Amino acid sequence: MNMRELVQGLEARREIIRQMGGPERVDKQHARGKWTARERLAAFFDDGLYFEVGMHGTQMGMFSGPTGQDKPPADAVICAFGQVEGRLVCSVAYDFTVKGGTIGYTGEEKVTRLRHMAERGRCPIVWFIDSGGARIDADTSHADAVSLFAGTGHLFREQVAMSGVVPQVAAMVGPGAAGTAYIPGLADYVPMVKGIGSMALGGPSLVKAVTGQDVSEQDLGGSKIHSEVSGVGDGEFANDEACIAAVKKYLSFFPSSSEEAPPVRACSDPIDRRDESLLDLLPESGKKPYDMYRLVRAIVDDGDILDIKPRFARNIVTCLARFGGKPVGIVANQPNWLGGILDIDAADKAAHFIQICDAFQLPLVFLQDVPGFMVGTKVEAQGIIRHGAKMLHVMSAATVPKITVVVRKAYGAGYYVMCGRAFEPDLIGAWPTAEISVMGAEGMIGILWKKLFGDDPPTEVAKRELVREIGSRIDPFKVAGWGLVDDVIDPRDTRRAVAWGLELAKNKRVDPPRRRRGIIPV
Repeated sequence: MNMRELVQGLEARREIIRQMGGPERVDKQHARGKWTARERLAAFFDDGLYFEVGMHGTQMGMFSGPTGQDKPPADAVICAFGQVEGRLVCSVAYDFTVKGGTIGYTGEEKVTRLRHMAERGRCPIVWFIDSGGARIDADTSHADAVSLFAGTGHLFREQVAMSGVVPQVAAMVGPGAAGTAYIPGLADYVPMVKGIGSMALGGPSLVKAVTGQDVSEQDLGGSKIHSEVSGVGDGEFANDEACIAAVKKYLSFFPSSSEEAPPVRACSDPIDRRDESLLDLLPESGKKPYDMYRLVRAIVDDGDILDIKPRFARNIVTCLARFGGKPVGIVANQPNWLGGILDIDAADKAAHFIQICDAFQLPLVFLQDVPGFMVGTKVEAQGIIRHGAKMLHVMSAATVPKITVVVRKAYGAGYYVMCGRAFEPDLIGAWPTAEISVMGAEGMIGILWKKLFGDDPPTEVAKRELVREIGSRIDPFKVAGWGLVDDVIDPRDTRRAVAWGLELAKNKRVDPPRRRRGIIPV
């Protein structure tokens, strides 16, 4: 055969592979409200262009069916690299139309190859997960293939090795069972398609076999469960298109690797812009809530943020934004939810986010209005000390620029974990309403009243007077007088103050103590 004939044969092979599981299975995929793996990659990469790695990979006879002719196209996974908003990204898309997107031996060889490319080439890697997990075919006569499980597991070890080196995103655009459930567990960002994305260590069939429990895929580990309850997911998105847009937006805040600075975008929003509405943000009563998102959106570029885990641990806000076109991570207490108190989930959510920002050189901005940590028998039994210590640990270890603004309350260890003075913020400012103290005046009275009044509780009049007296001593100007905050700022100037602090610390250098590693409480 001459070259032209060979090339014609090559293109014919490729066309068969591009058909994936065939028209009938593609139609079923669409009927479920899902795009195919190839449609996802076409929407993800600029102009739909990408270089496919391992297109001709298949099962090579293992678990190949009674006739030995079963050659799953691309072995149910498409591996590719291409440009995403002008930057190189590697991507893995599991193909549910072929064997339910299950992981085959050749497919995992392909994914391993792509992981190595991403790590060595220092570019982000994005998984589009729509997979039944490890492949178990009806024909199990090939004993050697079964025993090959002993050599598997590289994907998880290598994900850990890549952690903090390149951004890792696992978009749950379908199921992710068993092996494919740990991919999002180890990823930095996990968007989920609402009502379609799911993840579980054992799918409904396995749960039924082991426990006898009948449960649906979504009730077991659906997008709502993981975005609101477990916290494994980072948010629900309406469909494939919205999920892919979220992935692109997330990547836009991050460098291609930890060795680069975050990308800077052109910005027409004046960095010294003042916002008059901030003068009316806080209620007159310190006990009344308000929406911290109003403050966040008022001070960042164009009010634009990417909220991370918005419906999980809603008492703390973690989001990505920009100041003067430069990406930052924002950690802010949310008085609208549980008064902004810190609990176990809030500590975990913040700790994970802080580590991601620190790994990829995104400065951190802390907006404090925190009454402290939750107390009581329930949270102590659940290990709140350990979880709070985790947040303390990662925040203290972070070497990126850190800017703190105390908006209202900053009590107890809540002040510490939100980057109080002892934790070396590069700039710390306070609004005139700031209260920095071991606890609020009423809390102090609750502890001290027996010493002050004996066995008789104070009258309401006496209590109000004592609260007023103690409150007068919890004063930001006294704190500023001791030099423990850098300035008491006009709320309208918060954006400008943060921007000044970020500019000051842009060349920050920190030399941590020499050690193998710190021990993070888990």
